[in-house]
Amino acid sequence: MIQAFIHGFLLAFGLVMPLGIQNVFVFNQGAAHKNWLRAIPAIATASVCDGALILLAVTGVSLIVLQFAWLKTLLYGFGFFFLIFIGYSLWKSAAETSSPEKEAGFSPRRQILFAASASLLNPHAILDTIGVIGTSSLGYEGREKWVFTAACILVSCIWFILLAAAGRLTGSLDRSGHLLTRLNQASALLIWGIALYMGWQLVN
Repeated sequence: MIQAFIHGFLLAFGLVMPLGIQNVFVFNQGAAHKNWLRAIPAIATASVCDGALILLAVTGVSLIVLQFAWLKTLLYGFGFFFLIFIGYSLWKSAAETSSPEKEAGFSPRRQILFAASASLLNPHAILDTIGVIGTSSLGYEGREKWVFTAACILVSCIWFILLAAAGRLTGSLDRSGHLLTRLNQASALLIWGIALYMGWQLVN
């Protein structure tokens, strides 16, 4: 049981750490709000979506669904256009952060929409979850499999909370608003880069 928990914890930690769309967005919302608690909609949505993907991967449902080539194509297509839109929104919000007294974070509704889309329309995250967590879970049965699954989900929740808190700390050090402006612009460029890579994979 302990081995399954440690395995799931370390595996999920290794997957969630690399810089990706979810991480950029949650960090950005933590930095943009004057109180990191206002980024809870983004944190909760990213955590719930990750948890759902992990459950689908462990139970094997997602593996069956993604065997359909047309579904993969549709997923990549939606992901490409939505990432372009997310990048545009972040770039646009960069101009709004030039005034340090103005809070530039997204509303709860927009946080939920963007966090869910960044999670569920990200083929790379989905395929990593299926290929790594789903495959690794095959080595466990019964209680051990659920302990492994719970550890993976727990890591996502903790990580997104820490990420938003780190973002708020960064934002609090930025009295002029220039750092947050540059952060938004860098985030937009990163997301556009991921979108272009996804588009290239879609064409090929």
